[in-house]
Amino acid sequence: VEMEALVAASVAGLTVYDMCKSIDKGICISEVQLVSKSGGKSGDYQR
Repeated sequence: VEMEALVAASVAGLTVYDMCKSIDKGICISEVQLVSKSGGKSGDYQR
């Protein structure tokens, strides 16, 4: 499930980037990362 969430967050960031690139050419997306999760086979995760 976390992979789907990371993909969705990346697509949302790229959508915002696409809308704003004409206003500011210097914008960038620096990183997308999993901060925490709970449940699942591998258990809880906290960065």
